Amino acid sequence: MPDWVYAVILGVIEGLTEFIPVSSTGMMLLAKHGMGLTDPFWNTFAVMIQLGAILAVVVLYFGKLWRAVITLPSDPASRHFALTVIVAFIPSIVLGLLLHDFIKGVLFDSPTVQCISLIIGGVVLLLIDRRAPAPVHREPDQLPLKTAFIIGLFQVLAMIPGVSRSGATIVGGMLNKVEKRAAAEFTFFLAIPTMLGAFVLDAVESRDQLMAGENLSLLAIGFVTAFVVAVVVIKLMLAIVTRRGFAPFGWLRIAIGAVGLAALQFA
Repeated sequence: MPDWVYAVILGVIEGLTEFIPVSSTGMMLLAKHGMGLTDPFWNTFAVMIQLGAILAVVVLYFGKLWRAVITLPSDPASRHFALTVIVAFIPSIVLGLLLHDFIKGVLFDSPTVQCISLIIGGVVLLLIDRRAPAPVHREPDQLPLKTAFIIGLFQVLAMIPGVSRSGATIVGGMLNKVEKRAAAEFTFFLAIPTMLGAFVLDAVESRDQLMAGENLSLLAIGFVTAFVVAVVVIKLMLAIVTRRGFAPFGWLRIAIGAVGLAALQFA
C-alpha cells in the first residue's frame, strides 16, 4: 500500500484510542509492526500525530478552557485549575526528558512488552472499576493539588508503550477518590501540555527526518485523521464510562494483548 494509506490507518487508530484506556501508542506500534513499517520515521509519526487527537479536546472544551484562561488574573478557581494541571504535568517533564531516548529506542520496538502491558493494564482496570474507593472529588477543575500530583505520577507509567496514558491517570484518580467521569475529564486536560511537550521534543530531535521526502505530508494526513476521529470518540467514551464504567475497556485491552501475543508467537 502507498504510505498515505498507512498514515490514514495509524491516524484512525490514534483517534480511536488516545482517550480510551487501551494505549494509543501501544496500539499504533503494534499496527506498525504488523504492517511491516520498520523505518524509524514511523516511531516519530506515532508520537507526533497524538497532537491531532489532543486538538479535539481543545475544540470540544474550548468554552471551559477559554474562560479559565481569560479569568486567570481575577478568579482563584481558574488559577487553581491551571495549577492542578501544571502540578500533574511536572513528573512527565522530568522523567520524559531523562528517559526519552531509552523509551523511544528500546521499548518502542518491543511488541511483546506492549502486549503484556495491555493485558496487565486490562486486569488493573477491571479491579479498579469494582474496588475503587467511594468518590469524594466530582469536579475535574477542583482537585486538591496533592491529588493532581499523584495523578501526574501515574501518568509517568504511560511512558511504557502499552500502558495507556488515559488509563493510568484515570486509575490514579479513582484510587484517590476522584469520580470516574471527573477523572476522565481531568485526563483530557492533562493531555494538552503532555502531548504538546512530546510533540515539540520529537519535532526538535527528528527535524531532519521530518523534512525528508513526503514525511511532512504524511504527518499532516495522520494529524487531521486523528483529530476528526477523536472528536467523535471523546463523546462516546464519556457516555460509556458514565453508563458502564471501565470494565468494557479492561476486557478490550486483555483481548487485544492476548491476540497480539498469539500473533507474535506464530509469526
